[in-house]
Parts: sequence; structure tokens; C-alpha cells
Amino acid sequence: MGTTAWIAACACCIALPCAAQTAAYVDIPAGTLASVLARDAQQQPQAIAAFAMRATPVTVGELQRFVVAQPQWQRGRVATVFADADYLSGWRDPVTPGDGWRADQPATGLSWFAAQAFCESEGGRLPSWPEWEYVAAADETRVDARADPAWRARILAWYSRPATQALPAVGGPPNAYGVRDLHGLVWEWVDDFNALLVNPDSRSADDPDKLQFCGAGAIDLQQRENYAVLMRVALLSSLDASNSTRSLGFRCVRPQAPDLKEKH
Repeated sequence: MGTTAWIAACACCIALPCAAQTAAYVDIPAGTLASVLARDAQQQPQAIAAFAMRATPVTVGELQRFVVAQPQWQRGRVATVFADADYLSGWRDPVTPGDGWRADQPATGLSWFAAQAFCESEGGRLPSWPEWEYVAAADETRVDARADPAWRARILAWYSRPATQALPAVGGPPNAYGVRDLHGLVWEWVDDFNALLVNPDSRSADDPDKLQFCGAGAIDLQQRENYAVLMRVALLSSLDASNSTRSLGFRCVRPQAPDLKEKH
């Protein structure tokens, strides 16, 4: 192996464990989630196994270290099948965020494929939709605040914020589990984003594209007053895995450590 290749390989080996060691994960206990999707209305609440979730979304600084360590995910190098033309479009060059991007802001502008690759680099994966919603149902004191109109109104107030505003730093108030920023910063990728509106009706629809819009997505909601969930379903269901947008970030989940998992 040449000197340059050896240095690059060592840098990758060093950088990735460091990312895994410094990322703060919160242990989430097992529980159940009553789905608001109409296709699940007649089913029992879904069992959620214990897992660990990143306390905050992945940041710009963490993503920068990742693309330095894994050049195949740099803008201009990633295969077009894995990222569209907007992939990291706000960056100054393949390894440098653009002006106005701070290291402590949530990382956005990357595809599902890149987000999944990042999570795999620190021994994790993207959360499933039920896992994400299970944790996101909590407010500061309750593990499930979804029935509270005031809680829903707080989330919708954020959704009405202009997308042109600069993103704040990660690290907002923790919810009942100790997880931060599930609401109030960015939308987030989930592993099964493209399966949320798949049901017999949608598979046989004359125009599948209509499910990309909130009005059509409402047909698949059991609790239509929970408009915040509807918006999340509609947005994620409208995406392709190669899509990138400045309003969409991500966080990772992974198994709990064996000794911790036994305590639950």
C-alpha cells in the first residue's frame, strides 16, 4: 500500500470510532405505540423494543468529519443514484460547509442513502417510523402527549416557521426520555419513509403522485385532528431516497448496550 493510501486508510479508521464514542445516545425503554395511520386502526398497539437514540440530530460538524473520512459521500463524488443535484449544495466545496453554516447546526441537504451510511459508520441505523414517533410523542414530562391540543399546537407553530430562517444549534430542551430537537429544528429521515402510505388503496390508485400532497394523505389517517403527524407522513411519503433538502436532517439509533438492556 502506498503512503497516501495508508494515511487515508488510517484517517478513516481513526475518525469513525471517534464519532461513535462522542455521539450521545439515550436509552429508550420498550413500550407500545398506538398508530394514527388508518391501516393500523384495527390492530393492537405496536410493540416497540428497547433501543438507543441519538440525543440530538447529527450536526454539520459531525457530517463534515464523516465526508472527510469517507470521500465517496462527498458532493461531486457520490453516485447520482444515491443523491440528487441538491446534495450538500450549500457547501463551499466537497469537504467544507458554506458561509452561514455552523458546526453545531443540524446537518441537512443529504439523501437517505448518505444518512443511512453515516449511521452505519457509528454502529447504528436510521430509526423506523414507529420508533421515531414513539419517542417524538413525548413532551417534557409525559411519554405520550399526543392527545394534548396545546402540545399539538406547539408543534404546528414550528411547522409554520418560514423555511428561509437560519437553523438554530442543536440542543433544545429534553423530552421525557432525554431526547432533544425532535420538534422545532428540522424534519428527519426515517428508515421506512417510503412505506408509510402503502396500502391496498394506494397501490391501486390511478394517480400515485396524489399521495405526495397533504389532502390525499389524510385518507390514511385515523386521527385527522393530529395534523402534525399528517404533515410528517405526507412529507416523507413524497420523497425518493436520493432526494436532498435543506429542511431535512436525521439522527441515528442503535441497540442498547447488553448490560443496560437487561435492566429494562
